[in-house]
Amino acid sequence: MAQSAPLWLYAIVRKMYVKVLVTPGAKKETVEKLSDTSFEIAVREPAERNLANRRVVSIIAGQFKVVPGKVRIINGHRSGSKMLSVEI
Repeated sequence: MAQSAPLWLYAIVRKMYVKVLVTPGAKKETVEKLSDTSFEIAVREPAERNLANRRVVSIIAGQFKVVPGKVRIINGHRSGSKMLSVEI
């Protein structure tokens, strides 16, 4: 009988940390890539009811070609300077 890989092997997740400077309520939405892990983003959504944060997560997910569920804000929920984790 062939042995299968251990379960812990499937649980290994690669994470990347991304720093983002956000300007909510901008007239025009822009994304500026400062480095591989640093972005400056202006979003049209206001900084109310988590609208700007959701848009930032969606933009970063698009940049790294992952679903938005793989991107989480880990620091700076109420700040313009945010740290996000992206599961790759």
